[in-house]
Amino acid sequence: MNDASTAARQLAGGASLREALGDASAECWPALDRAIRDLPPQDLGVHVAPAGRWLQWPWNAPLPSLRRSRAASESATVIALCHHDGRIREAALDLTPGSSALLPLLIVRCTDWAAPVRERARALLSEVPAPALAPCAELVLLLARREQGGFAVDLLDRGLREGPAAQVEALLSSEDRATRRFAHRIAVDRGLLAPGRLARLAAGSGDASLQDLCADAAIASMRDKNHDDVLGVLLTARNGRVRAAGVTALRRTGRHGEARDWLTDRSGVVRACARYVLRQDGTDPLPLYRAMCTGEVTEPGAAAGLGECGDRADAETLWALVNHPDAAVRVHAVTGLRALDVVTRAGLAPLIDDPSSAVVRAATRALLPHAAGFSREWLSARNAPDRPRAVRVAAQRLFRAAGYGTSPRLNP
Repeated sequence: MNDASTAARQLAGGASLREALGDASAECWPALDRAIRDLPPQDLGVHVAPAGRWLQWPWNAPLPSLRRSRAASESATVIALCHHDGRIREAALDLTPGSSALLPLLIVRCTDWAAPVRERARALLSEVPAPALAPCAELVLLLARREQGGFAVDLLDRGLREGPAAQVEALLSSEDRATRRFAHRIAVDRGLLAPGRLARLAAGSGDASLQDLCADAAIASMRDKNHDDVLGVLLTARNGRVRAAGVTALRRTGRHGEARDWLTDRSGVVRACARYVLRQDGTDPLPLYRAMCTGEVTEPGAAAGLGECGDRADAETLWALVNHPDAAVRVHAVTGLRALDVVTRAGLAPLIDDPSSAVVRAATRALLPHAAGFSREWLSARNAPDRPRAVRVAAQRLFRAAGYGTSPRLNP
């Protein structure tokens, strides 16, 4: 596809939209609109004669009668639709009905800054069959960011809500995030997606907005017969916010006790939801955490959970876990100490030299507020070339946080 400026020049030379734009993305149409307005005046004209003549006119000359000129070429109509003169844009709109190629520019004109152009474009777009608007959903939603962009969105919304379910289905897998979100909201409102599918969509999406939408809809629409189908997917999702939705839903299904399994989840929001569900059933999670952190085998997330719901009396337990042989436990112990606000520089400084980069990163985050207590020499020594990269990065961050000015160069 050509860039907008090249496409505008080609259209001014008589090329078709297909030749100039190829498979145009949504962003191409507003860009083309701007590029055509930037063309030199001598390149702007309208093809009004079957013989192929171009009528060029000065800025103040009488306008060609486009409404009576149905023989105008596609390229000339495109130029006129994007012309800087609103009278020309308005006149060119009457050449758009029945042309799918010109539909994107008709949509663009619905956001025109000139009210007569905008109103005429909207009247024409209202006559376009709803199925024809769905393929332009990405452009419609892109233009929705404009002050006058709501009209086409309303038409699209109404068309998708009242039209065939297949149209909505086709947009669910759009590469455009805004389009996917729009289509999923409509699909949920229309009840087009089964609870199990909604759960799988939530678990498989990398979009936080869709995760929340689909997870909530899956839980709201599930029945006794598909509890396992929905919760089984949500509770095993990779994303923490999806697992959290599944854990919270355990309360609705009366399965409060199962929340114990999620008290030690690696995600803080999942742990919080598990504690909430247990409390709703009259179970205090704090004794459970204390038992987990003093037993022979410590689940890593238990250390973080103890800090999140414990008190300062639990700090001693967490300080002991800072030296645990399992790196994951050490990481979560640091998280728990931060939650209790009992971090000390002397206690965590040794972890800057920990063999686990995850532990080094966790300790660094915890020590940043205490960075002023580190000497230049101590930090510079940890930026030596023989130190692991995680340690050198930690030294740099602490050096800057300590207010020592320009930090030492990160050695390769």
